[in-house]
Amino acid sequence: MFFSYLFAGYTLSPYVQSLKSKYMSYRIRRVDYFYTTVKDRPGELGEMLTYFAQQGVNLLAFNAIPIGPEVTQLALFPEVNWALTDSAAKSGMRLEGPHHAVLVQGDDQLGALVDVHHKLAQAHVNVYASNAITDGNGRYGYLIYVRSEDFSKAASTLGI
Repeated sequence: MFFSYLFAGYTLSPYVQSLKSKYMSYRIRRVDYFYTTVKDRPGELGEMLTYFAQQGVNLLAFNAIPIGPEVTQLALFPEVNWALTDSAAKSGMRLEGPHHAVLVQGDDQLGALVDVHHKLAQAHVNVYASNAITDGNGRYGYLIYVRSEDFSKAASTLGI
């Protein structure tokens, strides 16, 4: 209930306003990602990551989700798209994409993502999935997934 009032066009509380102005130390950029599937067995992901490293593919992020009893879907976020697509083609790996997401990186502080979510909500852009992690040294990374039909609006709203 709190969040629906917070982001539904109501005035932000003084506390949230203070968070917004205090914690805006972040970098936002567009990233592309590709889906593939692998067999769900020990060592499969390690082999794939080793191969990509040997091919010079730098991944900004990846996500692995089981989609069946013996299959895992991977979302791969390359720093350079062609490096991933060329390496995958050489190995016979099928990729689906590119799809678009938003990567936010910044200082890990209370309320660090308030401004980002407030801007998206004010633009009526729905975040349908997200992943975040801190590095243990005061920084975080946050992936935001929006529907493809909303991506241009999200990018414009966030200034990317």
